[in-house]
Amino acid sequence: MVDRSLLGPRTVRMPDFAPGEWINTEHPLDKSLLRGRAVLVDFWDYTCVNCIRTLPYLTKWHERYARYGLVIIGVHAPEFNFARTQAQVTAAVQKYNIPYPVLLDNEYQTWDRFANRAWPTKYLIDADGYLRYRRQGEGFYAQTEQALQEVLVEMNAGLTLPPVLPPLRAEDRPGAVCYRTTPELYAGYERGSLGNPEGYAAHGPLAYRMPIALQRAPNQFYAGGLWQATEQALAFAGQQSGLIVLPYEAAGVNAVLSPSADPVEVLLKLRRTESPPVVEVRLDGAYVTPEQAGADIEYDDGGLSYVQVDEARMYELVQHPEHGAHELELVFRANGLALYSFTFTHCIAPGADPADPAVFQTG
Repeated sequence: MVDRSLLGPRTVRMPDFAPGEWINTEHPLDKSLLRGRAVLVDFWDYTCVNCIRTLPYLTKWHERYARYGLVIIGVHAPEFNFARTQAQVTAAVQKYNIPYPVLLDNEYQTWDRFANRAWPTKYLIDADGYLRYRRQGEGFYAQTEQALQEVLVEMNAGLTLPPVLPPLRAEDRPGAVCYRTTPELYAGYERGSLGNPEGYAAHGPLAYRMPIALQRAPNQFYAGGLWQATEQALAFAGQQSGLIVLPYEAAGVNAVLSPSADPVEVLLKLRRTESPPVVEVRLDGAYVTPEQAGADIEYDDGGLSYVQVDEARMYELVQHPEHGAHELELVFRANGLALYSFTFTHCIAPGADPADPAVFQTG
């Protein structure tokens, strides 16, 4: 335990949860049922890379502290329309082995009751229903676990609790180096970062010509071929191949991809048995090597690197051993395949050059 308390004063009470569908519980939960328990509320979205990276810690905390009176509740607030269906979220809960209850907050009513502003954000509530600790974003895992322990000891001063978890990833260790990286880029016309001079056409497909390299600006992506824009996505509208080019600076790249930009069609495709469509992935003009490959990269017999877009979710495309500037190419091979966003990882394990002016150190 720490000498100085991490907990805030008992001034703000926990709001109640809004009505919604629940996963991993037979009955809806409310604050009256939770009185006398420590509660950690986590606002998340299953396509959010920062949320996904916090999940291993949350599941470990559930495993460690549920016996002492801690209840973890995930509040799933969907960033994209396809993530509003229970089937999609349930599949994510199963994929990430989430054992605690999850509320589907599709209308952001619980989000508003907590005055929440970002994914992920955690709220720690004590046994009397007071909000005592808040943490936005990933990281600060040891500090958050220390706050959890403080609340549990307030409930039972005689508790003997285990030491705080060591970092679960190398890049979470003290001394890890985090770089300023390309920001999250969205593909749809609502918040889009499409860099082509043609811009977006919301009411029909548009044929894009890929600008030459000298005309490509940072913090944008570029399209070649026939594409259909929607509010949230850019979907391939041709029959053979469409090209997306992304210049970036990061330690890794993820993309939110879907078999279709239509949420209903996504569910229909999940029930079909044909082979899922693929997106070919190239890095700096060549196929992605196994040393650079993200978790979702596969290879054919000729060494071609690709991802199978079997569901609407985030796909891990590239993970570099070091931060740097690169160019990613995605070749879409099926009509209707949709791109929603790109996200980037920015921290690498201890051992990077801390003298680099573009970095800051953690820990």
